[in-house]
Amino acid sequence: MANPIRSVVAPWLAPAAMWATQDLALRCYFKATKVLGAEHLPRGGPVLLAPTHRARWDALMLPLAAGRRIHGRDCRFMVTTTEMQGLQGWFLQRLGCFGIDQGHPGTGSLRYALDLLTHGEQVVVFPEGKISREQEALELEPGLPRLASLAQIKGLEVPVVPVGLAYSHQIPRFRDRAALCFGAPLLIAGTGKKAAAELSIRLAREMRSAEEAARTWVGNSSITK
Repeated sequence: MANPIRSVVAPWLAPAAMWATQDLALRCYFKATKVLGAEHLPRGGPVLLAPTHRARWDALMLPLAAGRRIHGRDCRFMVTTTEMQGLQGWFLQRLGCFGIDQGHPGTGSLRYALDLLTHGEQVVVFPEGKISREQEALELEPGLPRLASLAQIKGLEVPVVPVGLAYSHQIPRFRDRAALCFGAPLLIAGTGKKAAAELSIRLAREMRSAEEAARTWVGNSSITK
């Protein structure tokens, strides 16, 4: 029997993590950071954040732009099960993250994410499923649209917010600029595979548009290696 999925935001660890990542790591590494489109971020109720995935820094930028210092709630990240192992996994689990086995995805992770949304949480799912350095057309995994469809079936309307992230270089360098842009929230139109597929198409387009806005701010409309 598979182990039940658990995660919790430890009250003693979360403030320390915010200090270490937002006040220390991001501020010291990047010359400047910018959040664009903040008016599109819902301030309450369930929400799915759907960011592009260009670097490991993305996981630090999201809480900076949408974490508890902004509206009093945390980013609950869906991550790969490999990231939930060892000491790193111990910390991630206590920062509200939960894992999904991409090789053999089951329903447990989706059910857990759905439960978080039912309780009005903010869930972050990287629709590409992995870091993609190249800037070709976005290829999204089916997990996030399926989750939105399941929420709709349950009678829960969950806005899906496209998010674009960009850095001055393809692999972020010391003293680069970093930007995050929120796009306007999307809602799934109906339920089932067709509705999920249509959401995926719209989401990929809006994620790309948000990323272009972020690239413009960092001065990197065409990525340089």
